Amino acid sequence: MVDTIDGNSHTNGSIQEEKLDDLRRQFGKADGDPLRIVGVGAGAWGSVFIAMLQESYGHLREKVQIRIWRRHGRTVDKETAEHLFEVINSREDVLRRLIRRCAYLKYVEARLGDRTLYADEILKDGFCLNMIDTPLCPLKVVNNLQEAVWDADIVVNGLPSTDTRQVFDEMRRYWKERLTMPVIISLSKGVEAELDPQPRIITPTQMINSATGVPSENILYLGGPNIASEIYNREYANARICGAEKWRKSLAKFLRQPHFIVWDNGDLVTHEVMGGLKNVYAIGAGMVAALTKESATSKAVYFAHCTSEMIFITHLLTEEPEKLAGPLLADTYVTLLKGRNAWYGQKLAEGKLSLEMGDSIKGKGMIQGVSAVKAFYELLSQSSSSVLHREDEKPVAPVKLCPILKMLYGILITREFSAEAILQALRDETITDPRDRIKIAQTHVFYKPSLLGQQR
Repeated sequence: MVDTIDGNSHTNGSIQEEKLDDLRRQFGKADGDPLRIVGVGAGAWGSVFIAMLQESYGHLREKVQIRIWRRHGRTVDKETAEHLFEVINSREDVLRRLIRRCAYLKYVEARLGDRTLYADEILKDGFCLNMIDTPLCPLKVVNNLQEAVWDADIVVNGLPSTDTRQVFDEMRRYWKERLTMPVIISLSKGVEAELDPQPRIITPTQMINSATGVPSENILYLGGPNIASEIYNREYANARICGAEKWRKSLAKFLRQPHFIVWDNGDLVTHEVMGGLKNVYAIGAGMVAALTKESATSKAVYFAHCTSEMIFITHLLTEEPEKLAGPLLADTYVTLLKGRNAWYGQKLAEGKLSLEMGDSIKGKGMIQGVSAVKAFYELLSQSSSSVLHREDEKPVAPVKLCPILKMLYGILITREFSAEAILQALRDETITDPRDRIKIAQTHVFYKPSLLGQQR
C-alpha cells in the first residue's frame, strides 16, 4: 500500500523507518545498536500496544528490538484451551501461521486435555490470555525481568496499578549502574490514596518515579477512549500521551498510525487520575444496566448523576477542569459501553460473579475500578479536604456530595449493601439534582492541588 504525504509517495515501510530513525537520533543510537523497547505486563492493552509496535516496526530488526515480559507459571485451563482451539480453527490465517511455525499440535493436545498450556507460551504465538478472541501477531516473550529491562531504552508499563510499585521497585536494582535512565510509557489507569502526612492521590507514574528514581521528565502516561481488541482490529481510535515536552512530541509521532491517532499534552497526572476515575463509575453503570434489564431511561439517569459527580471531583483536582470534559466523557462513554469494569458490575448484579472471587477475573484481568473506588472514597472523606455545602453553609467532606461513589464503596469495599442498593441511591428523593451539583462546583473555588501532591 502507498501513502501520499505533501505530494511525495512513500511506502508505509519507509514512513515507519523515518519515524524510527528520528526517535533513534533522539536516543543517540549508533548504527548496529537497536532501540530496545520492552513491555512489562501482558494484559489486553499492554499486549496489544506491543503487538502494534511489532507490526509497525518489527521488520526493522537492525534498528529496533521489541519484547514483552510476562511471568512464567500461569496455566491455561481446559475450558480456555478448548475455546482457544475454536478461535484458531475459525481463522485460516492464524491456523496457517501456527502450522508453519510447527505450533499447531500443542493446541490440539491441550484441547484433548493431554497437555497444559501456559500464558507466556501462548503469548509467543500471539494469544493474550485476557483476550483470546483477538489473535495478535507473534511476540518475543521474556520471563526474566532483569533480562527484559536492564538495557531497555523504552519501557511500556502494562501492569495494573496494584502491581506497578512492586515490579518497578525490583527494576530499580537492575538500573543502579546505568548512566542514563530509560523512558517509561505507562498505560495503567488505576489509582491509590495516601492519607499521611497529607491526603493525596498516588498514580502509577508517581509510583514508578518513587520506586525507581527515574526522572519525572522520562515518565509519560498514554490513555484514551479505546478498547484494546478494537484498536488491534484497526477500528479508528485516538489517545493522548502526556508528560514532559522533551519526549511526548517525538513519541506521539512515533506511535501514531492511520487508525490510531496520538496527540500530546503536558498535563500528565490529571489525565492519569481521570483515567482511574471513570473506572469507578463504570462499575455502577454495569450494575444499573443489569438490574433494570438495560433500561435506557435508568441508564440515562445514572449517567446524569455519575457525570455530575465526576465533574464535581475534577473541580477539586484541577484548576482548569473544562479542559478535561471532552477526554473524560469520551473515556467514560467507551468504558460504559464495552469496558471490563462495566462488565464486572453487570456480572456482579446478575449473580454470575461474587466479591469473594476478588478483582482479578479469569479472561478479563484486573478490575481496576474496585481499588479506585476505595482510593477516591478515602481521599474525599478527609476533613482536610472539606468544601462548603451550598445550603447549610457548613464545611462537609466532598464525598458527602457524591452519593453514587458512597454507595459503590458500601457495595464493593465494606460490603454493607448488595448491588441492588445502587438503584436505591438513584431513587432517593433527597438526592441532589445533578445540575445543582455541577453548579456548586462551578460557583465555588474548590481546587485543592494538594490532592494531587501539587502546590499552587
